[in-house]
Amino acid sequence: MSKRQISRRSFVRQMGAVTGGISLPIFVPKGVLGGQGRPGANDRAGIGFIGVGRQGSALLGNLPPAGQVVAVADVYRPRAEAVAAKYRVKAFTDYRHLLDLPEVDGVVVATPDHWRAIICIRACQAEKDIYAEKPLTLTIREGRLLVQAVRKYNRVLQTGSQQRSDPRNRLGCELVRNGRIGKVHTVIAHNYPSPWHCALPGEPVPEGLDWDMWCGPTPVVPYHRDIFTPRANPGWISFRPWSGGEVTGWGSHGLDQIQWALGTDETGPVEIWTEGPRFNPPTYTQPESRARGDKLCSVPKVCYRYANGVVVRLENGPAGGAIFQGELGTITIDRGKFVVDPPELGKERLGEGAIRLYRSDNHLQNWLDCMRTRERPVADVEIGHRTATICHLINIARELGRPLRWDPEKEQFLDDPEANALLDRPRRPPYLLPEAI
Repeated sequence: MSKRQISRRSFVRQMGAVTGGISLPIFVPKGVLGGQGRPGANDRAGIGFIGVGRQGSALLGNLPPAGQVVAVADVYRPRAEAVAAKYRVKAFTDYRHLLDLPEVDGVVVATPDHWRAIICIRACQAEKDIYAEKPLTLTIREGRLLVQAVRKYNRVLQTGSQQRSDPRNRLGCELVRNGRIGKVHTVIAHNYPSPWHCALPGEPVPEGLDWDMWCGPTPVVPYHRDIFTPRANPGWISFRPWSGGEVTGWGSHGLDQIQWALGTDETGPVEIWTEGPRFNPPTYTQPESRARGDKLCSVPKVCYRYANGVVVRLENGPAGGAIFQGELGTITIDRGKFVVDPPELGKERLGEGAIRLYRSDNHLQNWLDCMRTRERPVADVEIGHRTATICHLINIARELGRPLRWDPEKEQFLDDPEANALLDRPRRPPYLLPEAI
């Protein structure tokens, strides 16, 4: 891999500085001498997993043979140790120790959303490639800084938008891109609820859990199992300090399919507005299901418009995709399926010269392949950032409750200091974004 070539050059420079250029016998780590795209016959990428809860463990269990888990990190020590014992690898509670390991070529980052950008940027600086769960970031500013870090350090970052590696989703998006339903004028997305506030009572912190580190850049609150768990009663995914709610949870899947199908992966909307009552999120003071919060935080409805005139409305579309309305018919895309109406518009095969989208049938394998070739993966960092940005714009629009104009190139609201103040969030020292890159 080129990463290993870079590591070799860096290693040689360091040795030259230490020895004054004198040739000395040295031990060369595994894979360092493999050429770009031509690792050794038995070479497997060493992968570290940061965050091995529900999603992290699922990804670990599906790691293709081209990757080999070599270490895990989790702020809950018993969980880290249990997973490490199963795979006979090293365990850490502080992810920085994992990033220091020379045998780690890439990391899978499956932490809660409020930690994702910090860890991913530090992984770039440590010259590790990255598979980052979605949503890629908690704020728009984090996303742009992460893109800059990936490009500066020549890293491969795959966003965990797995539907881009499903052939049925790809074909549905290709049909939209190739004009099977004519010019698209409206897209009906799902009405994803925004997050709400948390004031759950405190419980004893489980032994072995570093709760201060779990809170990280967010204010420290009393521990509660229904905060620590991603989906419980209701779980951190529904609470604003740690997430963007289902707008970023499921929206980063469905809205990503809209971006792919419309060919807007490197841009975004120019206008966003709300329709309906003012946003009035509840505060949960006791554990309860998501039902009340989801209902209250689904209003007002949100709409946005691209520069080409296509309007997206958050209404009754499928959670994993959207309904694309064109001059000739509709295409409904959801997770692992699509439906064309009228059906005959989808029967003819795409011919020679048709627009073809990036082909990937296994999301983790695509990442591992790109670690070797240094190509960009199907859900590259810019793609993940642009989709997450739309999710954040929806939450900002709901919070402010008025029309907003957005410049997708400058990534700023036009003539709106109040809205621009919401492009980022304060962070608690010492859990700050890494220094300027």
